[in-house]
Amino acid sequence: MVVRKLLQALTASAIAALVAACGSVPAPRPDVSSAPTVPSGRTSSNFFILADPEHSREMVIFALGLIDTGYRFGGRNPDAGLDCSGMVSYVVEQVSGYRLPHNAAQIADRTRPVSLAMLQPGDLVFFNTMNRPYSHMGIYMGEGKFVHAPSSRGRVRVERLDSPYFRSRFDGARTLLADG
Repeated sequence: MVVRKLLQALTASAIAALVAACGSVPAPRPDVSSAPTVPSGRTSSNFFILADPEHSREMVIFALGLIDTGYRFGGRNPDAGLDCSGMVSYVVEQVSGYRLPHNAAQIADRTRPVSLAMLQPGDLVFFNTMNRPYSHMGIYMGEGKFVHAPSSRGRVRVERLDSPYFRSRFDGARTLLADG
């Protein structure tokens, strides 16, 4: 446990410089059309918003520290295993002190849509992997990559948005930052 936390802290420190460099001009985006829509019953005034814009960058660093954490359906704790929404909820809570729901569709409903062209590190990406909208999610880290907790091969890892599997299942992106 102590060794794991030390490794996470070292990984986060080493990656901090990399993530800071990724915060500039974004790389070309995958060819995915996404017309963001406001989920039913929501206005921009009642979305979940991070109090500090730096939290989105911290989310990426924290999520990268979870690489190789085991998958567990319903898991929201790295010691026991994480699923996709559990990983996102855990990271947001560790960084901001606020808890999101443990359900990808509910998280999508509580966060503000953002176009793929405006995607920034720390934004959330959603996929239809189970024949239903927003059935999988991850944290965008920049340069067309995201961190997620997939059930296949059972470990938190980094994937590309433009991979054939994820490009064809992309459901949209959401941000935790305030509008404007």
